[in-house]
Amino acid sequence: MENMGVLMTCPMSSYLEQQLQKRYRLFRLWESPKKAEFLKQNSGTIKAVVGNTVMGADSELIDSLPCLEIVSSYSVGLDKIDLEKCKERGIKVTNTPDVLTDDVADLAIGLALATLRKISVAAGFLRNGLWKNRDFELSTKFSGKSVGIIGLGRIGSAIAKRAEAFGCPLSYHSRSRNQNPNYRYYSSVIDLAANSQILVVACSLTDETCHIVNRKVIDALGPNGILINIGRGAHVDEPELVSALVEGRLGGAGLDVYENEPKVPEKLFKLQNVVLLSHVGSDTVETCKAMADLVLANLEAHFLGKPLLTPVL
Repeated sequence: MENMGVLMTCPMSSYLEQQLQKRYRLFRLWESPKKAEFLKQNSGTIKAVVGNTVMGADSELIDSLPCLEIVSSYSVGLDKIDLEKCKERGIKVTNTPDVLTDDVADLAIGLALATLRKISVAAGFLRNGLWKNRDFELSTKFSGKSVGIIGLGRIGSAIAKRAEAFGCPLSYHSRSRNQNPNYRYYSSVIDLAANSQILVVACSLTDETCHIVNRKVIDALGPNGILINIGRGAHVDEPELVSALVEGRLGGAGLDVYENEPKVPEKLFKLQNVVLLSHVGSDTVETCKAMADLVLANLEAHFLGKPLLTPVL
């Protein structure tokens, strides 16, 4: 399969890149300053695209690759892939579900704990030598808080399971009802927010879920509420979130994703009730390797004419 052309859209995993280099004719899109010319020159060779949450396969890229057969995403999210275009062209699509569920769920709980217990602020308090003069301010407990989850899929369910261990009452909003009788379902996100002390965004990004957390939802969550987002930045109306945090209409936030990554609103940097991470939900050594191996396995299965391991299309 050394002659099979595989296009990697941007830097993601050095291990994945090395393995692709060993097995295929690897093209690195980010190395070419003139992308249109580069794609035109190599369009007859490239049969697979490997993308991620930064750059997947949009309509323009797909149209520029007439021999494209498969898009294998190094992520679970599919919002960077034009699925309709792939479906029209008969292009197969795979992603990396399940293998990153635990890490992202762990991080969601970590963000909730860090935000409520002011862990980052307390660490700075100690490092700056302030403990010598006074005790750190009181924080807020996590155990027993009511948790609302938007999206009770693989990751949302894993977050719920972890929150249950902390004695947190669970509610959710999702496309379909979960069979767990201990979880309360709300058909309205506003109602879910109004009945939650912590609201976690864990759904897929679609046209319907873009800005699913808007001003009304934020106001329903209220000045004592905490928003945790480990989904996608566009799930939240970011200017409204910033305004609510600055004005005190929202109690705090733990964010791993942003609407215009890698740009983050500078006003958030000054707020001590906000914990900010750089989209690292699945970034552990173990999970990144498992994701890369799944991308490789899907590509191998496709080129050998075998069933895909995690087909989307």
